[in-house]
Amino acid sequence: MKRQADRPALITDAAESPEVELRRRERRYIFMMLLRAGCLILGSVLAMLQVPLLWLWLPLCGLGMVLLPWLAVILANDRPPKDEHRFKRYRHHTVPTNALPAQPAGPVYEGTIDDDPRP
Repeated sequence: MKRQADRPALITDAAESPEVELRRRERRYIFMMLLRAGCLILGSVLAMLQVPLLWLWLPLCGLGMVLLPWLAVILANDRPPKDEHRFKRYRHHTVPTNALPAQPAGPVYEGTIDDDPRP
């Protein structure tokens, strides 16, 4: 317990509630799908108006319509990282200054051990 009292608590260590996390992922998904719908509408409007550089704008809109749903699903299903990997650089592990190096418990015998106890 004393170890936790020595370090101040970081607000970033607090876990996000599942409801807030789900709401954030849903909003990101909806925003990306609205952006995809915008690419579809923009592409059709540009094709109807025959704007200059149409050969450049239509593939960009098509690329947005293909990649955005894929990215939206990947990001919506993504979960936050595990706690042991979060903010690893901010967690300092201190070694006690009174720690002694490891020493053998008894005398060290460097000879050969035989079955026969007689010399």
